[in-house]
Amino acid sequence: MKNFASLFLALVLGVASFGARAQGVMTFEKEAHDFGNVAEGTMATHEFKFKNTGNQPIIIANVQASCGCTTPDWTKTPVLPGKSGIIKAMYSSAGRPGIFNKTVTVTSNAATPSTVLSIKGNVLNKDQVKATLTPAQLAQSPRLVLDRAAHDFGKIEAGQQPVAKFTVKNTGKQDLQLGTLTSSCNCVGYKATPAPIKPGQSASVELIYAQRTVGSMSDVVTIGSNDLHGDTKLTLKANVVRDLNAASMVKESGVAVPFK
Repeated sequence: MKNFASLFLALVLGVASFGARAQGVMTFEKEAHDFGNVAEGTMATHEFKFKNTGNQPIIIANVQASCGCTTPDWTKTPVLPGKSGIIKAMYSSAGRPGIFNKTVTVTSNAATPSTVLSIKGNVLNKDQVKATLTPAQLAQSPRLVLDRAAHDFGKIEAGQQPVAKFTVKNTGKQDLQLGTLTSSCNCVGYKATPAPIKPGQSASVELIYAQRTVGSMSDVVTIGSNDLHGDTKLTLKANVVRDLNAASMVKESGVAVPFK
């Protein structure tokens, strides 16, 4: 009877021990990345790769950046044992010259539930970057050319978010990377993050216009990029009204007159 009790206890402890070890383990190739010098206006992007070296699937619950200037992305599906996933950190360098040091915190069901990854670098403005290049190197740099410099949405309703589609061509000799959009209204954004554009190729870029101020609007937008020849600007115009339906007709003395 005593032997049976000892055997039962050993079995229980063995199962408990196995359960404690039955977890995913997130093993990163590295947990810190140094971009070095980064040209202002570009989106400094790095993918932290990891492998599940445990014996249970890993599910990433959230990835939180230390500031709004860093945008994270990650593998959304369960990472099975022996398989790999990524944590992507994207730092927007537009308007942020100088040294940066940021973190992203990964929360998951892995054996270590919280992991902190770090990125750092030094953002150089375009004049500083140009000063480090020879004329031959500058000639090899990317070049951004827009198909037009303005877009007029016509009459739109406040709260609508129409999309303007532009064609961007890279007439330079290196990949063109589009960065952050800046405008005084803070009402313009990309519909989707643009991919790098190869030399001699063109790509369609869609801009979302979320202007809520009523009236005749004309907003100048600066497109950040790694084009060292200067900033690229475009203008978005619109006649913004409160209500498109109410702007049609009103009745006065039984006679319909245009509403102004």
